[in-house]
Amino acid sequence: MSKVLVIGAGGVSSVAVHKMAMNSGIFSHISVASRTKSKCDAIAESVKQRTEVAIDTYALDAEDVPATIALIERIRPKLVVNLALPYQDLAIMDACLATGVDYLDTANYEPKDEARFEYKWQWAYHDRFREKGIMALLGSGFDPGVTSVFAMWLKKHKLKTIRRLDILDCNGGDHGQAFAANFNPEINIREVTAPARHWENGAFVETPAMSVKQSFDFEGVGPKNMYLMYHEELESLARFIPEMERARFWMTFGDEYIKHLTVLQNVGMTRIDPVIYEGKEIIPLQFLKAVLPEPASLGPTTKGKTNIGDIATGEALDGSGEKTFYIKNICDHEAAYEETGNQAVSYTTGVPAMIGAAMMLTGAWRGEGVFNMEEFDPDPFMDMLNLHGLPWTVEELPGPLGF
Repeated sequence: MSKVLVIGAGGVSSVAVHKMAMNSGIFSHISVASRTKSKCDAIAESVKQRTEVAIDTYALDAEDVPATIALIERIRPKLVVNLALPYQDLAIMDACLATGVDYLDTANYEPKDEARFEYKWQWAYHDRFREKGIMALLGSGFDPGVTSVFAMWLKKHKLKTIRRLDILDCNGGDHGQAFAANFNPEINIREVTAPARHWENGAFVETPAMSVKQSFDFEGVGPKNMYLMYHEELESLARFIPEMERARFWMTFGDEYIKHLTVLQNVGMTRIDPVIYEGKEIIPLQFLKAVLPEPASLGPTTKGKTNIGDIATGEALDGSGEKTFYIKNICDHEAAYEETGNQAVSYTTGVPAMIGAAMMLTGAWRGEGVFNMEEFDPDPFMDMLNLHGLPWTVEELPGPLGF
């Protein structure tokens, strides 16, 4: 049984905290901190109603390292779970180093002034965490996170090597809004408008954003257009599966989303550089985030399912030649909302955050330094997915994707 401090109070944090409260044998005491304490209080109230577990709440600017150090020293958690913005990763890691407390996040660091997220900044902390005798687990969401664990499970149980890998992320939900993001709009739009990159023959190949489109028929959803994008797990997968010849990440978007996003780009609303408005400096994308629907508000209206998985091709473990396997999870928006008060996009990230934390707190995954999901035994994590709302299936396909 262990104390945890969760930083961040969005939909992902809400799901993670609800699921932690449902597993009090692992999470003995939960504290939630965010810049806006009222959001933490709302999570605590929902958790109390659903589970009768009391949650402590605090106001915290996670970019203020001394303030974060002071809160960690006050609470004395065994683990800090960072579910705040990616810009804040390094500040929170610094606070964990100063206090000797383990760290977990769901998305890698990204500088505010450049839409380019890479692991290099966090990997650079490895020696300092190791010397301090503490552990950092990076990317314990769904993608990144579960998608990497899926790949390593296939490599342990089905494939001797992975030659080709495609990660397919489909949100088939309908929230009833003309335009809205299912997670933090600022991060979502920065991610979507950044150049696409995929791994091929030992290097990343860059293409213009949203310029490569394919159609795929997703179980539980139906045919959807999906677009080639860059996602951070491609970087860690290329590092930990060195024989991989090609790895790609695909995400689905509806035509209405693309139309609205194109207009917003054309009029400059997705810019991340400052502009002067009425004598004040503002970031257009941050202003846009303020006027778009709050992702946490979409839960009651969102219908449909998500379908996220890996298609991997390589040499079969049993010596039967080259094989292709498709491993995936399908999550229902309405079921996720009924359980936690959040839609499935938050649910599919928040549950793996809880599971990653459980892996660390129970000792199933341990180490000193900074680690990615690919570096640990996938089996206990995969078992917990089945037990805690994200069941997965695996099937053999006739061959890799034809494109």
